[in-house]
Formats: sequence, C-alpha cells, structure tokens
Amino acid sequence: MRLLLVNSNTSDFVTAKVAAAARDAAAARTEIVPVTGRFGARVISTRTELAIAEHATIDLLAEHAPGCDAVLIAVSYDVALWAAREMLDIPVVGITEAALLTASMLGTRIGVVVFGKRVLPIYRERALQMGIGDRIAGWRAVESTAPYAAGDQSEADALTIAAVRDLVERDGAEVVVLTGAVMAGVPPRLQPHVDVPLLDGISCGVKQAEALAALEPAKPRSGSLAPLPQREMVGVAPAIDALFGHPSNNKKD
Repeated sequence: MRLLLVNSNTSDFVTAKVAAAARDAAAARTEIVPVTGRFGARVISTRTELAIAEHATIDLLAEHAPGCDAVLIAVSYDVALWAAREMLDIPVVGITEAALLTASMLGTRIGVVVFGKRVLPIYRERALQMGIGDRIAGWRAVESTAPYAAGDQSEADALTIAAVRDLVERDGAEVVVLTGAVMAGVPPRLQPHVDVPLLDGISCGVKQAEALAALEPAKPRSGSLAPLPQREMVGVAPAIDALFGHPSNNKKD
C-alpha cells in the first residue's frame, strides 16, 4: 500500500524525521510517501499558524492523495483531519487521535506530555473533541526546543522522563502519550526508564492507517463526510479547484 505522510509545517527536518520513523513502523510492503507544507510556519505553535496549516494541508492532499491508499497527518494537532476525511475517499488518520485511541486500549488512565505550555489548551480541546477527555489522567508541558533540531537530546530526554514519572506517581497514569511529530521513534529509547507503556503518534498512526486501508471502508454517501459538491472556487490551487469541479478527482488510480 501507499501511505501519504503529510507534514503540514514547512520543516524538512521534521518531515525527514517522521518519515524515517514511519518506515520503521510500517509493514514491509507499505510505501511511505512524505510531503512537506509549501507555506506556513516552520513549527506550528499558535492558533493562527494552525489555521494557516489547515489550508496548507488541504493543498497537499489535493495534489498528492490521488494514487495513495491512506493518509497520515503527521502534525500532532491533527490538522484539517475532518476536512481531509470529507474531501477524500481513502482513510485519513491523525497522529494524536491515533495515539490517544491506542492508549485507551492499553490503560484505564492516560497521561499526556506536550512540548510547550502555550499549546496545551489545543491538545486538551482535541481530546474533548474526540470524546476521550475523561480518560486523561493528567497533562505535563515540557519546555524544550531540542527535539525540533538535530543534536544532543539528553536534556529533552531527561525532562520527558521526569514528566512521565510524575504523571504515573501523582496522577495514576497507566499509559503515556508523547505528543508531537518530533517524538516519533522516541518511546523505545525512553521506555527502559519508565514503568508504563509509552506511545508516539507516528507509530500508532502508521499501524492504524494500514489496518483501515486493509478494511477498504466505503466512502459515506450522506452526512457531513459525503463527497464534496460541485462548487465554484476562486483563487485556490488547481488541484483544490478540481476537487470541487470533478468529485471523482480524489479517487485512487
């Protein structure tokens, strides 16, 4: 199968990092197709940047989804997830949704580690939107930019381990999710230092995307995720315009 890996920010470093982790998690016959946003923030950390990234995500999907069997949105805010599910007829998975749903099958109480206090409300809102907010034991915000660049990760690792241990000891977390695309591949490195399962969104998302693609679910023909109607669009990329002018444009080859 072909899995489109969408990094909605403009950081080639993040794309390369998540693509490598996705290939490690994927089945042997799964081809990972990574793409990076053409405009917007290098790293998304505000609501305004997130709004811009939604357009960037739709832009990438319109151009690159044809011929793919599933999509993984490799930004931890699950950027434009429901819009992507509406516009495409293949499964679309968001990495934070994937990690939280996987965590809910591994423990009764979920701990969540995020990077930066400013983005914490966005993650909380995402959990509530998913209907999983009451399963969250607690949240911890780690202030470190180290994971977003190459180099020594020892300080970020130590802060993350401390946050996980605190969630376990104080809040009774039985499984912990490390949010952020840059946490891809990190849990195996930190797992020996904590007593509960650690999850990241890329690994969980790849497995869920593969499973959904294998199920070959039907595209809804009614409801909010039904195919897009024909609509006149102005000033958008040709691939987006084609989605509204030719409803079959997003089907697989």
